Amino acid sequence: MARNPGEEETAFTVEEVAQHSSPDDIWLIIDSSVYDVSKFLKLHPGGRGVMLPYAGKDATEAFFALHKTEVLDKYRDKLYKGVIMGGKPKYHTHNSVEYVSEVPFAEPSWIRGGGWRSPYHNESHRAFRDGVREFLHKHIVPEMADGEDSGSSPSLEMYQQMGRNGILASRIGAGCMPIIKDIPEIKLPSGLTSDKFDCFHEQIVHEEIGNCGYPGFTDGLGAGFCIGLPPILHFGAPAVRDKVVPEVLLGDKRVCLAISEPVAGSDVAGIQSYCTKSADGSHYVVNGVKKWITNGVFADYFVTAAKGPGKGMTLLLIERSEGLNTRPIKTSYSPAAGTALVTFDDVIVPACNLLGKENDGFKCVMANFNHERWFINCQVLAGCRLIIKDCMTWCNQRKVFGKPLIEQPVIRNKLARMVGSVESCYSWLESITHQMNTMSYKEQNLKLGGPIALLKFQCTRSATLVSDEACQIFGGRSITKSGMGGNVERFQRTFKFGAILGGSEEIMADLGIRQAFRDMPAHARL
Repeated sequence: MARNPGEEETAFTVEEVAQHSSPDDIWLIIDSSVYDVSKFLKLHPGGRGVMLPYAGKDATEAFFALHKTEVLDKYRDKLYKGVIMGGKPKYHTHNSVEYVSEVPFAEPSWIRGGGWRSPYHNESHRAFRDGVREFLHKHIVPEMADGEDSGSSPSLEMYQQMGRNGILASRIGAGCMPIIKDIPEIKLPSGLTSDKFDCFHEQIVHEEIGNCGYPGFTDGLGAGFCIGLPPILHFGAPAVRDKVVPEVLLGDKRVCLAISEPVAGSDVAGIQSYCTKSADGSHYVVNGVKKWITNGVFADYFVTAAKGPGKGMTLLLIERSEGLNTRPIKTSYSPAAGTALVTFDDVIVPACNLLGKENDGFKCVMANFNHERWFINCQVLAGCRLIIKDCMTWCNQRKVFGKPLIEQPVIRNKLARMVGSVESCYSWLESITHQMNTMSYKEQNLKLGGPIALLKFQCTRSATLVSDEACQIFGGRSITKSGMGGNVERFQRTFKFGAILGGSEEIMADLGIRQAFRDMPAHARL
């Protein structure tokens, strides 16, 4: 039994533990703690036979070769007896939340400490990052594994909790900060005031969520929200904006972006969904189908692109109503993301729900892409860092051919390629975030579309490299859903989402270079 808070731990000598070494009475030492596994033998997934050789002995090395540290927390209440007299744990602290990892390159340089400096971050960013990570590990992460496995999407209550603790508002960024001044229920992490919030604070939230290791559930936490709310914020009529934005930021309502169709992905201009306008001009009627709509299964609002009613494209805010139906789509990651097929059959949309100008919605869609692609970059690189952390840790503890895996030159080369690719992308990301901090929204749309697209291309190429090398490092564990390689398995199965959603790699590369050539001087010669 685990001790109660404040109760002194029982200490044992190594000799006392050694007395418990019979098949019916087995104690083990793991990292200076003592565990009675006598009744656990029949339940052990690997069978009782693998544990018997360690009866009454120190099994630390054998344990960490096959288990993650979280296993000790899972069974501690039932198996824990006490500590070894004079011993100190080297690898594991019970129920500790690792707010700053000491594993090389597991954290961005500005977080690592040890003399590293940043021209972009100050103490408000460090405190904010601590507040976000604490909230996630206390309220969200404990639900993630079950949600990912069961396919259960984040609950409305979880959204409301994120809303009132400022997580949702922080993911939309500085553009919504003036609004939350009038929503007293929303408190930003670490007590940050809205006037001090900048794009680096927003980047932190995207990274912290992307670093959790459960891709489907992570996207269920608001990937659709992140790309669905900005068009309402920037292009909605004041009456619509004043009603919808607060209830979505509070988590009381949920929103998604409905652009992609079975016949049109990156080719946004090729959509076939259409709208007509009533004779009296009071409403639109929308028909069509949208596919791969993240959060669409549980969304209340759908920011929807449709052809018409004239020759252009119109962007509309459509509330879940008669004629609008959603059903889940099975994809490579968990149904917790709420990925949906959305059908519109004569859906009535009030004319006041127009976003931007009628027949000019294509410009709104394009303007929204910058923020979407930037936030995808944040999450992709954060996911890559988690895999690098696992690979670094695994190479240090895993022994093959009688020595740690890290002593193999080929393994060090793999780690170097992973780290070099991710760190260079991250430096570019920080540079672009700095530009977002200093440019107006209009200026960002004019100047950052190409660089953000090229960065997205490079980030998802890096994710491909990280996935490939991590799979080789973890071997069979990288294709096993549970256990030591669980994070790698989920990553290698889902990293392609970033390479497709928000614009495919090929489109991103082409867009970036085409936009660069807009500024190509005609007089340039070799």
